[in-house]
Amino acid sequence: MKLIQVAQHAEDLDRASEFYADLLGAPPAARFDPPGLLFFDLHGTRLLLSRESPSALLYLGVRDVRATVERMRYRAEILAGPAVIHRHVDDSLGPAGTEEWQAFLRDSEGNTVGLVTQLPA
Repeated sequence: MKLIQVAQHAEDLDRASEFYADLLGAPPAARFDPPGLLFFDLHGTRLLLSRESPSALLYLGVRDVRATVERMRYRAEILAGPAVIHRHVDDSLGPAGTEEWQAFLRDSEGNTVGLVTQLPA
């Protein structure tokens, strides 16, 4: 089974488009307005932003959570982190021998977004 799409609430598609394009480092893949749907491609999984969608807690993998937080600080409220939340001793949830760093921010639409990086311990 593969995750095809995840939806996130966005009251203002223009504002959300700018925010997520900056965070993800890529422009939207598609926009249908009406009815008010904005899509980003997350390596084969679609992120749908829409007024009709409920708020979801997304965890996005980023290359460097510390650098991403610093880059996004001017656009987003940083809620927590970056901090090590887990050390992977085996491969059950991530590569053995890595530390999982997470940070949380509030996006342009008021949703909480988690940022995750796995780095060598």
